[in-house]
Amino acid sequence: MTTATLPLEEEVVTIPSSEASALLPTYKRAPMQLVKGEGVELIDSEGKRYLDFASGIAVNALGYGDAGIAQVISEALSTGLIHTSNLYQTAAGEQLAARLIERSFASQVFFCNSGAEANEGAFKFARRWARKTGTDAKVEIIALRGSFHGRLFASLAATDRPSYRAPFRPLAGGVSICERDLRDLDTALDGETVAAVIVEPIQGEGGVRVLDADFLRRLRAMTAEREIALIFDEIQCGLGRTGYFFAYENVGVVPDMLTIAKPLAGGLPMGAVLVSGEIGATIQPGDHGTTFGGGPLVAAVAGYVVDRLSDPSLLKAVRDNGAWLGGQLDTVARRSGKVRAIRGTGYIWGLDVVESANEIVKRGWDEGLLALTAGEHTLRILPPLVMDRDDLMRGVQILERIIG
Repeated sequence: MTTATLPLEEEVVTIPSSEASALLPTYKRAPMQLVKGEGVELIDSEGKRYLDFASGIAVNALGYGDAGIAQVISEALSTGLIHTSNLYQTAAGEQLAARLIERSFASQVFFCNSGAEANEGAFKFARRWARKTGTDAKVEIIALRGSFHGRLFASLAATDRPSYRAPFRPLAGGVSICERDLRDLDTALDGETVAAVIVEPIQGEGGVRVLDADFLRRLRAMTAEREIALIFDEIQCGLGRTGYFFAYENVGVVPDMLTIAKPLAGGLPMGAVLVSGEIGATIQPGDHGTTFGGGPLVAAVAGYVVDRLSDPSLLKAVRDNGAWLGGQLDTVARRSGKVRAIRGTGYIWGLDVVESANEIVKRGWDEGLLALTAGEHTLRILPPLVMDRDDLMRGVQILERIIG
């Protein structure tokens, strides 16, 4: 077995170069092996640095090597409690739930391990509530065209990606996709049969499509009138990425449930469902469960991350820098002539390009930039929320070169 080595300060990190071959090939991984992170850069096994415009798919909001995360992990490990199960209370989980309730509309919180799990839980809670307040026929879940809600069976049924869905049919029943059109929704949202509608305020995987605030307000009115739960999926766009702690705050629409994950525990696996008092009142012991969700270690880290990401000064910087970044991207689009459209806000942006977005991402690797796609012809950029304008500008300059 061959190995690659990289000197990092006084230590040597050894990485088996064939390690990836033991992994099930559910992802087409980039060729480099990432071994270290510093600030807003990642370093591979050859010592090459990459400016991060991906954030581990919107996860690493605080960048790499954050001293506070390291301290919280160290303190949590010193207790000896990495895991206890949800049969017992822990202070970290209770305190985190209280923080999220204080900062939101919610009355209660359910912790899990990922965004897909959060959405699956929200679907179950919606059906439980609907059956208690309506009839046994009130079970349907409606998602929107362009949505991405995960790859488990119910969340996959709510995901508008035919290539993801086709190999795994039949998917979970009672879940369907409707056009992003209020007239179509008016027909689809039957209060006798529909339990919930799930919406991403910004459809990240679906091309970074920012849903219109008036559309969301009218949808809220429609669902409230028909006693249908409104679920906001803020797994990618929440927790500071728009310059607001929750994306719903900027549109003035309060959902009945909110799902979050990605940056919540600083890179450790964690998701959550925030639930209104009305829905929470219908949930009973045994209705749902998780062995690992909200464990003391991840909850302690998440408490620190929530405090950092709700800091008004950080959120203002994301709003201000995000507006500036949008202007820079618009300039690149006009100069290159190879960008059809730009969409986004804060630190989440999509650029519709004339060639394969994946090929542009690959050129970025050569230039020392990590970016993402959101469809065949959409580049997606998700910088860490701590990235300053100098590094944002450096990334924009690389983007301009690789777009051509």
